[in-house]
Amino acid sequence: ADIIETNTFSGTSIAQADYGCQDVVRELNREAAKLAVEAAQQVMSGESGRQCWVAGAIGPTNKTLSLSPDVTDPGYRAVSFDELKSAYKEQMVGLLEGGVDLLLIETIFDTLNAKAAVKAYAELCDEWTVESAIADPNGVPVMISGTITDQSGRTLSGQTPGAFVESLLHTRNLLS
Repeated sequence: ADIIETNTFSGTSIAQADYGCQDVVRELNREAAKLAVEAAQQVMSGESGRQCWVAGAIGPTNKTLSLSPDVTDPGYRAVSFDELKSAYKEQMVGLLEGGVDLLLIETIFDTLNAKAAVKAYAELCDEWTVESAIADPNGVPVMISGTITDQSGRTLSGQTPGAFVESLLHTRNLLS
């Protein structure tokens, strides 16, 4: 493969809290990125002229912003937008510290979760300074992978693929 991804699926503090590992999320992502970069470098050194890239896998989480986990309380949310944004940002910092070439916001089943990840990236770019411990996130390509949950052809939050794309079009300004 020309692009490999880090094995950081559910590598956010929100998802890792289920295992008591929320305090090592940044390190977990950094080390996963380093391993993937090393693997890509080995492939490239074995084949003259070969180019490979490492995608830092961001998300998903086990919590959603659009749906209540409590059927008796439809307004309840188990996580806030700011909590989710912060968790995504922490994961991105670790991945960038580890040297990824691009970021992949993946397995998005909830458009609002994707927007939190995009906002986290935009804030990270705005906050970056030359003195920062991480590589400059500005210009690091970002991809978003949506998930269709069943044969209805919709995301978990009920959007068609076209509606999903339309809902995220405005984020292009945040990603460029």
